Amino acid sequence: MRDVVAPKEPPGRERLVTDSELEKLIFVAGEDLTTARARAVHAFRFALETGMRAGEIVGLEGRQVDPGLRVARLERTKNGDRREVPLSTEALRLLRLLPRVSDDAPIFRLTSREIDASFRAVRDRAKISGLTFHDSRHSAVTRLSRKLDVLALARMIGHRDLRMLQRYYNEAATDIAKRLD
Repeated sequence: MRDVVAPKEPPGRERLVTDSELEKLIFVAGEDLTTARARAVHAFRFALETGMRAGEIVGLEGRQVDPGLRVARLERTKNGDRREVPLSTEALRLLRLLPRVSDDAPIFRLTSREIDASFRAVRDRAKISGLTFHDSRHSAVTRLSRKLDVLALARMIGHRDLRMLQRYYNEAATDIAKRLD
């Protein structure tokens, strides 16, 4: 067993959604938020604003959102912790556009299976290759890094380890160079 070497961890994804891809998704999904496809893309847009995972979004209930304080209180995240997610003006606007549900019902009215299948169907119809719902998290971290310091960003995203945050941060060197001047 001395000669056996553990496999290396695969490289992390670096896929970011482009503005034109987002426009295509929105166009193909349509504006009728009574359809699962439109709500799945709407949830993707919400994820871009918040960095929330798909599972956190489908479980989000009205009682967990405080528009006055601009936070969504997640009772149980992937790692089992509670987390308060700050909500931008755009995130609140996206929530207000959804059809009303009772305070104890999921806001987006989608299951994990539905959000995945609906998002993939819209993505494929839009002829976008290689994009997953989870890529919204990479895009959100990269976008939010321009507004928040690293500790605030880690807290918002729910990372205790800055190395994990760095795995999701995928800003191009050319974009960083533009911010230097």
